[in-house]
Amino acid sequence: MKEVTIYDIARETGVSPATVSRALKNNPAISDKVKRKIKEKAESMGYRTNTFASNLRTKRTDTLGIIVPRLDSNFMSTVLAGIEKVANENGYNLIITQSFESQKKEVSNSVTLFNSRVDGLIVSLSSDSTDISHFKRYFDKHIPVLFFDRVCTRFDCANVVIDNTKLGYETTMHLIAQGCTRILHVTGNQNCNVYTERHNGYKTALLENNFQYDPSLVIETGLKIDDGSDIANKILEMDIMPDGLFIANDACAAGVMSVLKAKGIKIPEDIAIAGFNNDPISRLVEPPLTTVNYPGYDMGEMVAKLMINHLKGISDLNMTNRIIMKADLLIRDSSVRK
Repeated sequence: MKEVTIYDIARETGVSPATVSRALKNNPAISDKVKRKIKEKAESMGYRTNTFASNLRTKRTDTLGIIVPRLDSNFMSTVLAGIEKVANENGYNLIITQSFESQKKEVSNSVTLFNSRVDGLIVSLSSDSTDISHFKRYFDKHIPVLFFDRVCTRFDCANVVIDNTKLGYETTMHLIAQGCTRILHVTGNQNCNVYTERHNGYKTALLENNFQYDPSLVIETGLKIDDGSDIANKILEMDIMPDGLFIANDACAAGVMSVLKAKGIKIPEDIAIAGFNNDPISRLVEPPLTTVNYPGYDMGEMVAKLMINHLKGISDLNMTNRIIMKADLLIRDSSVRK
């Protein structure tokens, strides 16, 4: 079947092809009445914009590529919502991929998005990514790349983060202030900057308060809610149980709390618990979970604005090294000893 063109629409509406083209692009020089008439006719005739031809002319796709570790994360979904809001307001489309915490899949995604000719790339690295050499093709072609949350700290690249070290420190200091003297830290893959930094904050707080740093009180896990059951069982088998837990995300913390409570452990009287991320589950568990409010939506908006402003020539992403966004410790009943 023959494709409908702007010339066909022009013939049906009695206006010039140039007017049809401008109307379909929402050019302010065309009246709303004429725009509406042309768009209605275009829709009824089954007209499709030839994006491919337009891209060839402009060498732009008005598309941003995104790589995230997982889409089933509440934090990541709020970041993506913030990115999408700003992208839509500025006429950009998104191609979203997930690495499933695999650098191999991340490499594959980066190639796919490169071949899709995205104008810019936004990335949160997988937990086992140890370098960013697979993004070299973007750097060589001067396609902007912006990292957020999980970033590579060994290269001078633009990134948007929170101060995980400071917040890990503040969370541990809060548990110490509640009288905890044996604090266990549940963390993620130490190749990943966010978990390394939270762990460093935990360690610094212990040493500042003259507590011995004990590696046996640091457990590395996948931080899923099901991992919480394994952590809780390990805690219950300890000769001397911890009296405080700093867990690097809320899902795992909720899993730990559920098993401990079922075994008769009182929270926070026996064990005070703090998580991280302020996921909805942190407000649903009983007692409500002390956590860190991680501004995912705001981070998404910030990331998208930085990228789009660079693409529009308003600012230069290459001049941005690290933007640190504000995040706060939210103290709730799971850690407060009365």
